[in-house]
Amino acid sequence: MAKTPRAPWKRSNPRKRAGKAAKHLSPAQKSAAKARARRAGRRYPNLVDNMRMAAKKTSKKKTSKKKTFKKKTSKSKAKSAKKSAKKSRKRSAKKTAKSSRKGSASAREKDPRGGLTAAGRKAFARKQGAHLRPGVTKPEAEMTPQEMRRKGSWAVRFYGRAKLPPLVDAKGRPTRHALSAHAWGEPVPKTVAAARRIAVKGERLLARYRRTKR
Repeated sequence: MAKTPRAPWKRSNPRKRAGKAAKHLSPAQKSAAKARARRAGRRYPNLVDNMRMAAKKTSKKKTSKKKTFKKKTSKSKAKSAKKSAKKSRKRSAKKTAKSSRKGSASAREKDPRGGLTAAGRKAFARKQGAHLRPGVTKPEAEMTPQEMRRKGSWAVRFYGRAKLPPLVDAKGRPTRHALSAHAWGEPVPKTVAAARRIAVKGERLLARYRRTKR
């Protein structure tokens, strides 16, 4: 047979058995216990009313703990947001530094007067395996047959095509396509007629190369 629980007024105070000091209700708890008794039709609060009010104290503690936990979580969220913002700023700074390094490298590889620099030819050899050589700037009388072939094929490829790329930009400055003539010892063309004259010179060099080969 299971024992029926004894009424609280028939049990001894557990705090006294443990040797602890008894806890008293606060004035607010006492007024709440009196109000509970009046609602039940009693003049004074009994032990059950006081126990109810004492039990509510622990629930308040729990709610206060929940509030502090919420505050802590909001603080931690703010800290994590700050960390993520710092990381994103670092990433953007690294990207800008990389892009500036790439831009400076490409500027070093291109000759501002036209064509590629020695560093640019090395970069092409490293990336694409192409063995590029500097343009032939010698006079026609001093050229070897191979140099005639190289310069003639360049001139026909660049300025002998049916439709030429733009030779001048919107501000009237020569484009990279036009500046390539400087790397081969030719005047930079700004008009289609000037570009066609370079192409005709290239055809003459190729014809001379074929005659010397025969």
